[in-house]
Amino acid sequence: MWSLTSSHRFLARGGKPFFYLADTAWELFHRLTLDEARRYLDVRAAQGFTAIQAVALAEFDGLTQPNQNGDVPLTDLDPARPNERYFAHVDAVLKEAERRGLVVALLPTWGDKINKLWGVGPEVFTPENARVYGEWIGRRYARWENLIWVLGGDRVLETETHKNIVRAMAEGLKAGDGGAHLRTFHPQGGRSSGQDLHAEPWLDFNLIQSGHHARGIDNVPFLDADRARTPTKPTLESEANYENHPVNWKPDTGRFRAHDVRVSSYRSVFAGGAGIAYGCQDVWQFFDPARNPAVAFADTPWPEAIRFEGACQMRHLRALMESVPFETGEPAQEVLAGEPGRSRATRGRGYCFVYLPEGGSVSLIRGKLGFAPRRARWLDPRTGVHLPAPRPKTDPILTFAAPTAGRHDDWALRLET
Repeated sequence: MWSLTSSHRFLARGGKPFFYLADTAWELFHRLTLDEARRYLDVRAAQGFTAIQAVALAEFDGLTQPNQNGDVPLTDLDPARPNERYFAHVDAVLKEAERRGLVVALLPTWGDKINKLWGVGPEVFTPENARVYGEWIGRRYARWENLIWVLGGDRVLETETHKNIVRAMAEGLKAGDGGAHLRTFHPQGGRSSGQDLHAEPWLDFNLIQSGHHARGIDNVPFLDADRARTPTKPTLESEANYENHPVNWKPDTGRFRAHDVRVSSYRSVFAGGAGIAYGCQDVWQFFDPARNPAVAFADTPWPEAIRFEGACQMRHLRALMESVPFETGEPAQEVLAGEPGRSRATRGRGYCFVYLPEGGSVSLIRGKLGFAPRRARWLDPRTGVHLPAPRPKTDPILTFAAPTAGRHDDWALRLET
């Protein structure tokens, strides 16, 4: 059911290219009731997301603080003794996601249970019990079609023991589900899974976390590095600037807004990413001041935050990519004439897209497009509305001016046959 496209650059589901547009909902199983989970999933499905990233053994007191039904996930903190009542709730949420056509990118555990580094932990995994737990959870969800396995969880694998734990869990997953689902790894900030794990035979595709330490973090070098590795595997940005996250965790430096989200998303997809994961600081933790203190300065209750501007705009990127055979796409900076700045170009069979983070004008080398462009349009990433651009001429250099220019005035140029 799950596979890679023939180019090994994109994910495929049921033999068809799958555009990974995920929302980050790390604490979904731990902090929401089933009715609240339904409410959340209703909104994200309506907003056009295709996947949800969530964690079975959650980060924040995930082993000792019960879920909303009063259940903890493990008996006596033993991964070999999972609590049936807790995982029955996970089952129910997965079923609700399936009903809404959503794939769940499921982390069997957050990384602090393997290598604490910071936070609560505790470290409970060894290679032996990781294999047992992996096989158990793999078998439990072997027949679920709307599932991708994500190992790791924001922690670096510092020792060979850490790597052996992850390997054992990955092997257990495959033994349990018979290899029915893809497996990947969510890395610590400022890293790609490809840096440490690309050659691992269990790793089907790479994830990147460019992080939250600054505006305009250039995630393209991560994609370039992953795309240059062998064997060929898809890669994608799974944690860029979260909407409403304080820049560098300092509220007085401002917060990431919708434009920051759009820039990291369009640039990484146009640089060859197999999709993108959106995140919101208040949603991933399901901030509710009546239940839990805010983590890293969350300030908006999640029922309001799920309708933030950036979340509502992600569907336009998905619609753009799904309107063409995006599985044929490749980065195409060579089509840009002059200094590209932060502009990014991608092209595939019969199309070329160029993203301009601050609008303005762009010049393209016609002879490097690989096709004769017949139509040009501007996509407004804020609204999804298309505006006409001048019909492409036969001049060797084609220049197009976006409708506006300036901070927050990003545009995507569409050239097509």
